[in-house]
Amino acid sequence: MPDTREQLIADIGRAVSEFQDATDEVDEAGAARLGVNRTDLRCLNALNRHGALTAGALATAVGLSTGATTIAVDRLVRQGYVERVRADQDRRRITITITPAATALIEELWGPIEEESHELLRRRSQAELKAIREFLREGAEFQTDHAARIRRET
Repeated sequence: MPDTREQLIADIGRAVSEFQDATDEVDEAGAARLGVNRTDLRCLNALNRHGALTAGALATAVGLSTGATTIAVDRLVRQGYVERVRADQDRRRITITITPAATALIEELWGPIEEESHELLRRRSQAELKAIREFLREGAEFQTDHAARIRRET
């Protein structure tokens, strides 16, 4: 019997949930390996993805208050994973940058996942890749919006 549209939608919903759980498991293992908590890992991931950020931009990127971000950055500085860098032109402007040591550890831990992901994606047609990209972009926005909704309701 062929899959119905509703069956496929339900299967995709379960697959997304399983994917989120598996991603959470990888992040938990990575955080433990780096000796950081999940909030600090989110900060590291944002810096790795976006490059140097001001504390305010980092707070926005990870959805934290500026105070919580400062505390996380302090911990990451102590561990040697990030550093605060003053701008040459405006000494008041400070950006947070990930250290080469942290970049190397991230590559060691998550590099194989990226490589295998690329191999899996290379098996897909251009149309499938575009559909996957669109689904993930919409899904990220969807999740972010619902996280904000949940925070507002508490």
